[in-house]
Amino acid sequence: MGFHLQTDFGGLPLASPIVVGACPMAMQEQSRAAMQAAGAGAIVLPSLFEEQVILWALNSGRIVTPKEQKILSRASQTRHNWACDNAESYLALVNRASSQQSIPIIASLNGFTAGGWTDFAGELEEAGAAAIELNVHHSRAREYASSQEIEATILNTVREVNAAITIPLFVKLGRNFTSVPHLACQLLSGAQGLILHGRAPSVDICLDSLRLVSRWMLSKECDDVEGLDMLMQVHGYCPAMPLAAGGGISQPDQLIKSLLAGADVAMVTSAIYRNGPDVIRTLLDGLTVFMEQHHIQDLRQLQTQRPLEFTNDEDRAAYIAALTAHHDESPVPATLHCDRWGHPTA
Repeated sequence: MGFHLQTDFGGLPLASPIVVGACPMAMQEQSRAAMQAAGAGAIVLPSLFEEQVILWALNSGRIVTPKEQKILSRASQTRHNWACDNAESYLALVNRASSQQSIPIIASLNGFTAGGWTDFAGELEEAGAAAIELNVHHSRAREYASSQEIEATILNTVREVNAAITIPLFVKLGRNFTSVPHLACQLLSGAQGLILHGRAPSVDICLDSLRLVSRWMLSKECDDVEGLDMLMQVHGYCPAMPLAAGGGISQPDQLIKSLLAGADVAMVTSAIYRNGPDVIRTLLDGLTVFMEQHHIQDLRQLQTQRPLEFTNDEDRAAYIAALTAHHDESPVPATLHCDRWGHPTA
């Protein structure tokens, strides 16, 4: 029996349901070639940030707005963390990667305001991007009057970017929204796919300097799929929205569960950092074995098993059972380790 792993994500045909998430590894030709050889369906390039695009527009002679000028003021603080030095070099990267690889190359934009910078999406399409991922990481709450204003800003940004291109636009959302399923339905007016979820650096407090610090860490290796419940909720409420799962997918079981929960593709990044591009082949081999065991010939047939979700009564019962479950206490370790204040730690 032949097994077909081809899929479609928001109008973008893919040879497999594995998409390499945005990361600096994708800037290297050798890494992209290895990812493609291992079976990746598409590769997302690292993000180009809103302030970089505004700088490009300013250097091109366009007059920037006061709001854009305010955004530019932070460019000196973020410049040393940019994957690409400027927008021109990013366009060259998109053009080079799309010509070297035979799988789709997805450009990534990171911003949170609707403005002239969104026109740059058209430049990315001309450079050869097969699709654009829009990471709508919004700024702090004090800059908005309400949560509705945050969502309205995102919707306006998505519509403006979508109006500037003919290729698919995928929106990457964080977890801090009141109701992602309802927002997903609103995003149908401009987005061809939704990525759940974008990860932000964790914020910590340094007790020595009493300053805030941000740390970016790989997703933790675990048996559970991050956001599986949200995938089911969004797919169940808004089945018309194509979905990408993300957040620590590193094992075949996690890939299969994500596809059954409503995802059309899975974003994989941390697992590639840990185990190299061959982890993609491992994930796809596990998916193929599962399909063979269940006599499933292609991903469209696998999708007929959806939607898998609780009824309201089952959901409530499972919730209460999880909160009231008794767990055996772990034995006290023979060797005690202490924190900086001398208190025992596990």
